[in-house]
Amino acid sequence: MLRALFIALSESRSLRNIAERSRIGQRTSSRFVAGTQVADAVRTAAAVNQFGAGVSIDNLGENVTNAEEAQASAQLYHHLLDEIAARKLNANISLKLTHMGLDVDESLAHELVRGLVAQATSMAPKNFVRVDMEGSAYTQLTLDFVHELHRVPGNAGCVGAVIQSYMHRAEADIERLLADGIRIRLCKGAYKEPPEIAFQKKSEVDGNYVKLMKILMKSGIYHGLATHDEAIIREAKAFAIRENIPRNTFEFQMLHGIRRDLQQGLVRDGWGMRVYIPFGTEWYPYLMRRLAERPANVLFIARNLLRA
Repeated sequence: MLRALFIALSESRSLRNIAERSRIGQRTSSRFVAGTQVADAVRTAAAVNQFGAGVSIDNLGENVTNAEEAQASAQLYHHLLDEIAARKLNANISLKLTHMGLDVDESLAHELVRGLVAQATSMAPKNFVRVDMEGSAYTQLTLDFVHELHRVPGNAGCVGAVIQSYMHRAEADIERLLADGIRIRLCKGAYKEPPEIAFQKKSEVDGNYVKLMKILMKSGIYHGLATHDEAIIREAKAFAIRENIPRNTFEFQMLHGIRRDLQQGLVRDGWGMRVYIPFGTEWYPYLMRRLAERPANVLFIARNLLRA
């Protein structure tokens, strides 16, 4: 019930306009979003690096409506990559194709992302671009483009995909990505999808996550396991130990502002850890989808709002 409610709220433009302009909305988001500017994201990334975790930085936004917005979004990511290089951060970037103009002009979106991957591959050491997954209308377009990008000479290992375990097609998609040696971030999924294409029960989503997780961990390719679920994390650690999978051959991934204690504990125990750091003014859909994934965060936010 709560999951469906927050997904519906994430799609409300009127509530989004109110929330993103209100003081209480900005205060609510501040725990989970690292400010609105590149400097905010860079400062937060440096702090996370200090306790031993890597980061993936995402400029929040999606479904831009014109080429100028898409080009501005790409330029901001170029600036971000410059800052990562200049400050020698353990950081990469995550982006959405619709933020690069996929709904406006598919060829433009591809051109802009190719430019960002080219910059990432030219860095020393080479950097990495994660192409985020969006709703099911974009799944095949996104995966096709990731495959195409990864095959460009020099790009191998520098561009990756995201797979959502609630999708029925997830295992088949993983098989194709692994065949091309593409790095994957595995998550559960945070969009409203019909039962014809997506698991609806949490137990089914979790079960498929664990199944896919084990495939990734044994693949010999460096992947990210995006979860805050302690039961799944324990299962991943136990599986790695049983199968003699080195701790530096995969990483756990968690969201900025959620379970910092768990993030730091994994680092102390020698497990790979990456924190997903979002920034920007368009935080409302992101926050609502995070609440849909984990409704327990509602109480966490409420407690923070009541603090002096």
